[in-house]
Amino acid sequence: MSNDKRVEKAYEIAKEQYSAIGVNTDKAIEQLKTIPISIHCWQGDDVGGFEQVGSKELSGGIQATGNYPGKATTIDQLRADIEKALSLIPGSHRLNLHASYLDNGGKFVDRDKVGPEHFQSWIDWAKGKVGGLDFNATYFSHEKATDGFTLSHPDKTIRDFWIQHGILSRKIGAEMGKQLGTTTVTNFWIPDGYKDIPVDRTGPRQRLADSLDKIFAENIDPKLNLDAVESKLFGIGAESYTVGSHEFYLGYVVSRRKLLCLDAGHFHPTEMLSDKISSVMMFCPELLLHVSRPVRWDSDHVVILDDELQAIAKEIVRSSKLDKIHIGLDFFDASINRIAAWTIGTRNMIKALLTALLEPTETMLKAELEMDFTRRLVMLEELKTMPWAAVWDYYCHTNNVPVGMSWFDEVRKYEKDVLSRR
Repeated sequence: MSNDKRVEKAYEIAKEQYSAIGVNTDKAIEQLKTIPISIHCWQGDDVGGFEQVGSKELSGGIQATGNYPGKATTIDQLRADIEKALSLIPGSHRLNLHASYLDNGGKFVDRDKVGPEHFQSWIDWAKGKVGGLDFNATYFSHEKATDGFTLSHPDKTIRDFWIQHGILSRKIGAEMGKQLGTTTVTNFWIPDGYKDIPVDRTGPRQRLADSLDKIFAENIDPKLNLDAVESKLFGIGAESYTVGSHEFYLGYVVSRRKLLCLDAGHFHPTEMLSDKISSVMMFCPELLLHVSRPVRWDSDHVVILDDELQAIAKEIVRSSKLDKIHIGLDFFDASINRIAAWTIGTRNMIKALLTALLEPTETMLKAELEMDFTRRLVMLEELKTMPWAAVWDYYCHTNNVPVGMSWFDEVRKYEKDVLSRR
């Protein structure tokens, strides 16, 4: 029996088993096709970017560790690597860019001057390659961020520089949305904070709120661009006080009707992002997720199919607000093959969503509302050994991407033919 036939036969058996508990696997697959993952460009070059300002040493709470060979050093190389990763991932997905990935034609353009024209080649490339582009203003690795403050800086001149960068970033996002016909989510994360105990905790937050209000002053069609702000517990060099805390941004987005970005690595090690989704979605219009894996706090390891990833996916699906929750990835591991990192992380995010879609949610909810917690626990545990992997293999097969570990053979070949020659 051919491998294709084995995949199809296994799927038919799994389909019967799921049908017995009230789950339509065909319907789950069709729904999965409609959920795009915003794949982050910065895994491919260790968050280096293409500003071409000499040293690419990172600063501002950003650190990529490892020196695996084959890192992309040009825009063309990065795009080729992204295309290779996409060929190994089922479904239609998006690409998430940082402002530091501009195409400046080899001529330095500072961040208060960057505009849509510097991303036109990305927009042109995206057509037919990805389902849309998302964007991030870049508030790190810059001489005006070396003292740890940007939008909350006490120096108005520094604040104005970064405010202008934010204003232009929204314009870039809107132009992406306009040309590609799909809404861009433009995210704002800043590294601002103190290494040691501050005297004034209020002032920086007042300045940050004022700066953000100036950035968001212009009304942009939400069909073109949505604004998101991202919180953090603490950062490298900002261990004692982070201006943009979770509480600050939660209040800001509720009062200004913006999107909150929840990053899985930006909270206390005992806090779970999955537990926050239901609360946030009660009060925020939409939500952006940066799915990562914090081995030790915000270490941004490649996403694996662990309990928290599955819990995040279940909360997304159970919320019935799939159209209001934007899923992005955020990890950068320079110690392993970077295309493999993209592929592992993205495929795992999709696997988690699939297992969530294969739940008999209504049946479990009925048991819960009837206070039948025994039945609820039985179902949750038995679902763990249902043949979801057979459905996953079938999904890959029908999307013409490698099934099982065979995708790794293609990565190794690409490494030999392309990466090793850089």
